[in-house]
Amino acid sequence: MNFSFEQGPIRPPSEATSLLLRLTRNCPWNKCAFCATYKGTTFSRRSVKEIKDDIDTIAEMCRFIKEASVNKGFMGAINMDVMNYIHGLGNYQLLNMAAWLYYGGKTVFFQDANSLLMKTDEIVEILRYLKERLPTVDRVTTYARSTTLMRKSPEELKAMKEAGLTRVHVGLESGSDEVLRFIKKGITAEQHIEAGKKVVEAGLSLSEYVILGMGGKKLWEVHALETAKVLSSINPDYIRFRSLTVSRGTTLSEMVERGEFFPETEEEIVIGERLLIENLEGIQSTVVSDHSLNLLEEVNGKLPEEKEKMLAVIDRFLTLPPEERNNFVLGKRWGQYRIQSDMQDAARHAKVAEALKTIEQEGSFEETIAYLRNQNV
Repeated sequence: MNFSFEQGPIRPPSEATSLLLRLTRNCPWNKCAFCATYKGTTFSRRSVKEIKDDIDTIAEMCRFIKEASVNKGFMGAINMDVMNYIHGLGNYQLLNMAAWLYYGGKTVFFQDANSLLMKTDEIVEILRYLKERLPTVDRVTTYARSTTLMRKSPEELKAMKEAGLTRVHVGLESGSDEVLRFIKKGITAEQHIEAGKKVVEAGLSLSEYVILGMGGKKLWEVHALETAKVLSSINPDYIRFRSLTVSRGTTLSEMVERGEFFPETEEEIVIGERLLIENLEGIQSTVVSDHSLNLLEEVNGKLPEEKEKMLAVIDRFLTLPPEERNNFVLGKRWGQYRIQSDMQDAARHAKVAEALKTIEQEGSFEETIAYLRNQNV
C-alpha cells in the first residue's frame, strides 16, 4: 500500500493525538529571533484541491484500517491487535492514522505556522469537506499569528467557527513591546490584545503561548508584568507556558555570543514565572505547563481559584535549600525527575547528588544545565 499525504514539522503538545493536516507550508514571517523551526524555508499556500486530495487519502486510509479490523473479527474497532497488524505493514503514516482512530479519530490540527493566512472562504470549504469525509471529527485547531487574526473580520472568524474551527493557538511570547521588538516578533502588545479579543468574541477557544525567560536578565521584570497585563486584557481560554531555550543557529544565539542577550538561570526564570502568575487578574483562563522543557511542569490550574495552588508549587521550589534546588534542576534536566515529589525517591536523589557534586567541583553547573536543556529541544 502506498498511502501518504503531506504533513509539516510541528504541532502543539496538546495536539499529540490529533490528525495533522497541512494547509500552508512553513512560516510567512520566519524572523523571530528565538525560532529555528523554519529557517531556510519558504512559505507557500497549498491549493484547496491539494488539501482535499489529502483528506480523500486520509479517508481511504481510515477505510482500509477499519476493513482490516473487520477481517480480523474486531467489527471495525481499533485495538492493539489491529495496531500491531498495521505496524507490520511498514507504513509510518498508516500507523499514525491507526493511532488517530485508536484515540477516537476526533481531533485535527491544521499545519503549519499560520494557516489562517489562507482566504476565509477556502478555509470554510476545507472545514466542511473535512467534516463530510471524516464525520467523527469534532475538534479542529490551528496556529495563527495575531497580525493575521487582526485582518479577519468578526464575520469571517464566526464563519470559520460555524464550519468547524474550534481553537486557535497564538504565539504571544511576551506582552512587553520592548521584548517583542528585541525578538523581532513583528507585532505590538496592543495588537496581540486586539487579535486575542476578536478570537474570544467570535466564540473560538484561544490558547496564548508565553515564553518564560524571554526577557533575559535585563528585561525579566517588564516581560513578566507586561505579559500578565496583556493576558489579563484578553482572557484567553488557555495560557500555555514554554521555557526559553537558546537554540543553535538562531538570531538569539548570535545575540548571546555578542553579549546582547543574557539568558536567565533556571531559578531566575521561575521567579519571573511567579511574578507573571501573581499579576494575572480578572480572568478565567487555565494555566498549562504542558512541555517537558518547563522546569516546573506541575504549575497548572484554573484562574482565579487555583492561583494560590500554582504559586505554592513555585514557592516550594524557591524555598528549597540551594543544594536541593540544584539537585532538582539537574535531576529534571537529566531526566531523573519529572516533578518535585520525585526527589523523595532516595535512590534517584542520591544518584543526582553524586553527579551534582562532581559538576559543582568542576564549576560547570550552569553550562551543564544549558547543555542538557538543548539536548531536549
